[in-house]
Amino acid sequence: MKYNKILLKISGEALMGSQDFGIDPVPVEKIASEIKKAHDLGAQIAVVVGGGNIFRGMKNSKKLGMDQASGDYVGMLATVMNAIALQSELRKIGVSCRVQSAITMSKIAEPYIRFKAIRHLEKNRVVIFAAGTGNPFFTTDTAAALRAAEIGAEAMLMAKNGVDGVYSDDPKTNPCATKYDTLTYDDIIVKGLKVMDTASCALCKQNNIPIVVFDFELKDGITKILNGEKIGTYVGE
Repeated sequence: MKYNKILLKISGEALMGSQDFGIDPVPVEKIASEIKKAHDLGAQIAVVVGGGNIFRGMKNSKKLGMDQASGDYVGMLATVMNAIALQSELRKIGVSCRVQSAITMSKIAEPYIRFKAIRHLEKNRVVIFAAGTGNPFFTTDTAAALRAAEIGAEAMLMAKNGVDGVYSDDPKTNPCATKYDTLTYDDIIVKGLKVMDTASCALCKQNNIPIVVFDFELKDGITKILNGEKIGTYVGE
């Protein structure tokens, strides 16, 4: 395989399916199935799931008259719910899995401990990192880049909802948007591409972690990336 240890970032919206909000079992089953295929190849897989399907900190906190820090904490709790739902589905299909939370919740998840997470991966367990970084004002993209660096991931895979890579503009609203096959980390920042926030991009650049942006709906997408097939958009030096 081209990559033996990866960090998979899944947007919360990917778990929403056809619903307006919440967790749809259909995409959860699909994502778990794709993770299992990659897991069966022998890859070490860590996962970070967003919480936008339940609560988006900055956006929803303003609507409720809540300060951003409080809104971000609610968003972190949403990621814990998503992580537990994904863990349940993975265990159902025979994949050993652990949830580690950056906010202590001893009844439902392990606390995040870097070396314990690495040990789980070495024992062929999928590890789902929940509650972001544990701090407000940081996105789950930044949490994904941070955890990827901490566990020594060889690549960060960003599974998008209905978008098969990075475009010059939103392809859902602009049919003239151009898809990029390859980009540098600096391109993301200079061009103002909204595929991820600048902090997460800078973290990946600093730790030389390539990023592959792809559509989670693509069948066998993760295994194709692991085997070196060129799909989506590759971001690196």
